[in-house]
Amino acid sequence: MTTLLVIKQILMTLYSKYEVYITPLLKFVLAFIALLLINARLGYMDSIDRMAVVLIVALMCSFMPMNFIVVVSALFILLHLYAFSLECAMVVGVGFLLMFLLYLRFSPKDTLVVVLMPICFLLKIPYVIPLAMGLVGTPASAVSVACGIIAYYMIHYVTQNVSVIAAMTAADEGTAAKFRFIIDGILKNKEMVVTIAAFAVTVIMVYLIRRLSIDYAWTIAMVAGVVVNIVVLLVGDLMFDTNVGLFGVVFGNIISVLLAIVLQFFVFNVDYSRTEKVQFEDDEYYYYVKAVPKVVVSRPQKKVKQINSQKARTVQKTRSTH
Repeated sequence: MTTLLVIKQILMTLYSKYEVYITPLLKFVLAFIALLLINARLGYMDSIDRMAVVLIVALMCSFMPMNFIVVVSALFILLHLYAFSLECAMVVGVGFLLMFLLYLRFSPKDTLVVVLMPICFLLKIPYVIPLAMGLVGTPASAVSVACGIIAYYMIHYVTQNVSVIAAMTAADEGTAAKFRFIIDGILKNKEMVVTIAAFAVTVIMVYLIRRLSIDYAWTIAMVAGVVVNIVVLLVGDLMFDTNVGLFGVVFGNIISVLLAIVLQFFVFNVDYSRTEKVQFEDDEYYYYVKAVPKVVVSRPQKKVKQINSQKARTVQKTRSTH
C-alpha cells in the first residue's frame, strides 16, 4: 500500500509540474479516440474518414477548451449522417442542439462525461460513468450522463437500421415517412429510457450516500449505486422487455466498481482509523467537527553516504605534510 501511495504522490507531483504539457496531451488522446470511433462506427463521408484529418483535428482540440471536443465530435457525426441520409442528419442535429442547450443550462462543466459516455458504451463499461459522477459530481451531472446516453443511442439506432433507411430511400417513400421512422425509433427506444432512468437514479443515490458523515461513505455509496443500477435495469427489462443481459450487466458493474475504486484512491483516500471528533464554541454556536485525515506519504529521499570521505581527507593531509 505504501508503494501505491508513493506512486500516487509521484504522479501528482509530475502532473502539477508538467500540467501545461500533460493536459493538451490528454485532450489530444481523448479527441483522437472519439473521432476514430466515430469514423469506425459511421464512416459514410470519405473526406473525413482519414487518419490525417483525425490527427489534425485532434491536434486542434488539444489547444481548445473541452467543449470544443464535443462540438467537433457532433460535427463529425452530422457530416457522416449527411453523406448517408439528409433526414438522419437533420433529426440527429436537432437532437444534438436540444441536448447542447440542456447540458449548458444544468452541467456545463461535465464536458468529459458527454464524450466518455458513448466511448464507454462501445467498451461495454458504461456503468462506470454514473458511479464516477456520483462520487465527484453533483445530482445535475445526471443531465450530462443522459445527454451522453441519448447521443449513443441515436447513433446506435441509425447504424442498426441502415438497410431499412437505405431501402426507404431507394423506394422513394418520401421525406415525411423517413422522418417519422427515425423520430419514432429514437423516441420510442425503451432501452434508452430505462438506461437514462437507471443511471440518473445511480448518480443521485451515490451522491447522497457519499455526502453522509459516516465512515467508508464512498465505499458504501459505490456498492449501493451498483445494486440500484442493476435492480433498475433488470426491473426495466421485466417491464419493457429491453433485452438486457444479466451477465453483461453484472460483469460490467463489477468492472465499473473496480475503476471507481481507482478513482477513489486518487481523489478521496483517507484513514478512518485516525478519525477525530472535535467540539468547540463561539458566542453564538456550538460546533461539532469530524476530522478524517488524508493518507499522505512523502516521497523517499535518497541519501548518499560518503564512506571514503574521512579516508580521503587523511590521505590528503599526509601528502601535504610531506
